[in-house]
Amino acid sequence: MTHRVAVLDQDLCQPRKCGLECIKYCPVNKSGADCIVLDDATKKAVIDEQICNGCGICVKVCPFEAITIVNLAEELATDKVHQYGPNSFRLYRLPVPRKGEVLGLLGRNGMGKSTIVSILSGNLKPNLGRYDDPPHWDEILKYYGGTELKRHFERIMNGEITASIKPQQVYRIAQAFDGTASELLKRYDQRGVSRQLVVDLNLENSMDRHLKDLSGGELQRVAVAVAAIRDAEFYFFDEPSSYNDVFQRMGVARVIQRLAKLGKGVMVVEHDLTLLDFLSDYIEVLYGEPAAYGIVSSVLSTRVGINVFLDGYLPAENVRFRDKKFSFDASSTSHSEDVFEAGDEIVAYPPLTKKYDLFSVAAERGRIRKGEILGVMGANALGKTTLMKMIAGAVTPDSGNMDTSAKLAYKPQYLQNDSDAEVISVLGAANGAPIEGSISEEQIVNPLRIRRLYNKTIRTLSGGELQKVAVASCLLQKMDLYALDEPSAFLDVEDRIALAKFIQKFVRSFGKSAIIIDHDLQLMDLVSDSMISFEGGPGVRGLATGPMPKADAMNRFLRSLDMSFRRDEKSMRPRVNKPDSRLDKIQKGTGKFYHAH
Repeated sequence: MTHRVAVLDQDLCQPRKCGLECIKYCPVNKSGADCIVLDDATKKAVIDEQICNGCGICVKVCPFEAITIVNLAEELATDKVHQYGPNSFRLYRLPVPRKGEVLGLLGRNGMGKSTIVSILSGNLKPNLGRYDDPPHWDEILKYYGGTELKRHFERIMNGEITASIKPQQVYRIAQAFDGTASELLKRYDQRGVSRQLVVDLNLENSMDRHLKDLSGGELQRVAVAVAAIRDAEFYFFDEPSSYNDVFQRMGVARVIQRLAKLGKGVMVVEHDLTLLDFLSDYIEVLYGEPAAYGIVSSVLSTRVGINVFLDGYLPAENVRFRDKKFSFDASSTSHSEDVFEAGDEIVAYPPLTKKYDLFSVAAERGRIRKGEILGVMGANALGKTTLMKMIAGAVTPDSGNMDTSAKLAYKPQYLQNDSDAEVISVLGAANGAPIEGSISEEQIVNPLRIRRLYNKTIRTLSGGELQKVAVASCLLQKMDLYALDEPSAFLDVEDRIALAKFIQKFVRSFGKSAIIIDHDLQLMDLVSDSMISFEGGPGVRGLATGPMPKADAMNRFLRSLDMSFRRDEKSMRPRVNKPDSRLDKIQKGTGKFYHAH
């Protein structure tokens, strides 16, 4: 027996443009029943899940890819926690907050992580799938009888749960509070720890500034501080790493871990595997179909949980949720020097300097070769973007002559989403010709899985969707060198790994070159052939090394973090050693902060 899930994306469904193919070709409709009809109020298609036979014809004929039909195991029907409406997203099962421990939630975007946070914090009452007839609390408590969640929901019902949430969209804090960072912390400091958190999160120079004037990273850390200074039992942090560099991410991780050591229940949604590995005690994997349904796995150890996610298979539940597994083959991530021949430089640059009123950056001599991906790592405000722009010719250096015939495309760090242009026209402009049916669509758009966004406007895209469209727009340009500034921002783990592998394949297959700036160490380890490491004083002076072999650059960078990496024996992904653990001490003692193999 199976449990039918039929989901319609209201934004993508466009009956006026499609000719109602789903209604026309549905075999159940042809038999005389009303399986798919047009709703009089919304003027969108509505699918009757009770009589749908799961044939999938409507999925195939819909020109806008607005329909998802999935057959799930029947037992999941009794595990439904929440559904927002007819043909809309639904969540199955819930994780259980654990006092004194950090529980990491790992899964793709659109799997219900925000829904979980809303339910467990008491901001959303679970309807058990009965969106048209929501249950009362006594029914919910009976449903969860005999489980740890029953007591949790009893306390929510009685108003006894205090929860503190760090939201995903931190920019909304600046919209909601008209004042300085210091005034915001003073208002919410229920634990008397704001001064210590300002130091721990490197916010000393941000306190007297208005929230709307803070950078993305500063605003993110202020949001973490606001969540942490409140006196609560349960703390939820939704993507706390965004906009922050690796040093700042480690500071955030330590703040979150300290809450757990105080006996608090902490739950973290995070797509940076290095950070999630570092701070989590346990992992629960979310799997399903983005924006259609999400299922929460049983609780797993951190190592097993991340490896299970990369494998795409849950052994304990005998569920395969992805066709392929992601691998981190150490030998393939160390692109051999032998593949580069003498004279195949695509860009060579002399020592470069650039001075501003309060900041300067200097870079050692460097080169980028055909088929090579150059990774750039370092703290924020050291001039990484400035160096990239000098190489691109967008910024003129004060010393060092950039004379190159190589053509370069640039994807900026901060993306604008204030355009009403449709994605299909934006991609067509980047391609220099209509994108639909082109070879570029097959080579770039389809691997990045953004074809279904064609009829959406830039303004309506999520952060992850906007990022993938921006990367595609950059790669569609007929250039020699592609400069990508923080391409992982807003992407989930699966998309980050897929993007890294795609860029690698694109660069090598077409004899191009790329420069990538990013703070996700696992992505940089996976994608880079050689690396530049930035050092110096943030906001004062940045010093860039020349391109180095990846192992040397990673070792130097991890030493500055006082962090060591080993290789996971099963997945070969780089893993963070717990500080002062046996392996951490051994590797640091031998000077091998980075285990390449």
